Amino acid sequence: MEWAARALFLFLANGKTAGNVDTNALTQRFSDIVAELGLEVLGMDYGPSDGQNTLRVYLDVLGAERERREAAELPVEVTVEDCEAASREFSAFLDVEDQVPGNHLHIPERYVLEVSSPGIDRPLFTAEQFARVSGQEVKVLLKAPIEGRRRLKGNVIEVNGEHIVVEGEAGRFEFEHADVESARVVPDWVALGYAPQPKPTPGGKKPK
Repeated sequence: MEWAARALFLFLANGKTAGNVDTNALTQRFSDIVAELGLEVLGMDYGPSDGQNTLRVYLDVLGAERERREAAELPVEVTVEDCEAASREFSAFLDVEDQVPGNHLHIPERYVLEVSSPGIDRPLFTAEQFARVSGQEVKVLLKAPIEGRRRLKGNVIEVNGEHIVVEGEAGRFEFEHADVESARVVPDWVALGYAPQPKPTPGGKKPK
């Protein structure tokens, strides 16, 4: 199911404001708000979706909280209760910020707040998040072409500060995170158990 692949849990709330959205500043403020819940904000998207403006916020569980849950034999990933709790906190914060005209945390027009887990194909908003998935396959949309390509697909080979190296069938590509329009992890359906193991070819070698 595509919905399940994109986001495990959603919690929606309505809001309204006017002005410009500073998603980087809002991500930092939201991260501060949910830190006491043992959560972090990976990033957010804002824009039209299904005929309405949507502020989509992606949550993850912080390392210490993940360890606590694991020790208590609780779910270690983002739960629907996490999304509900974070959504309440975010909505309360935005209700206050909306009362300040010209505030850089304003959100244009009416909008829907959507809070979710990152899903199997988790989005990557920072170079540090690329480093977290080192060795995994990702797909990247660049702001401008590199060697004639804006869309890249390959494994994360190296992350040094803001410098990222991805290597795939099309070759090896190096770029700065500032050059990235958007990026997501490519799910390994076989490792996740959603696809059968490839059959070995004659000679014992697995097909590429």
